[in-house]
Amino acid sequence: MTDKTNPQAQHDNELTDEMHTFYERADAFINLANQLRDDKNHAGKVNASMLYAVARFSAWVAATGFVKGSDYAKEKDDIIAHFTKNFERMLSDNIDDYAENFQTYMQIGKK
Repeated sequence: MTDKTNPQAQHDNELTDEMHTFYERADAFINLANQLRDDKNHAGKVNASMLYAVARFSAWVAATGFVKGSDYAKEKDDIIAHFTKNFERMLSDNIDDYAENFQTYMQIGKK
């Protein structure tokens, strides 16, 4: 997978060490989500828990930049906009990637 936001990395078709570490962390979360899937916990349920965990962790990350809760609360709209914008971009990139590689990723026609 190449970094679609970095034209140089895309051109060189190589990942920087930082991007490689980024994808390794993401893969670790995906692997955990896959391990949590079973007959009682289908992918939709696991995804809902994962989204909640990301929201909870993101709220904490944003809070670390403040000294007072009242100041943090005043920035709520900007914080939500920041995280929403990043999630939307990442989701869009991944939908494009899945659409382009659908047969392979979804293993259509493989037994």
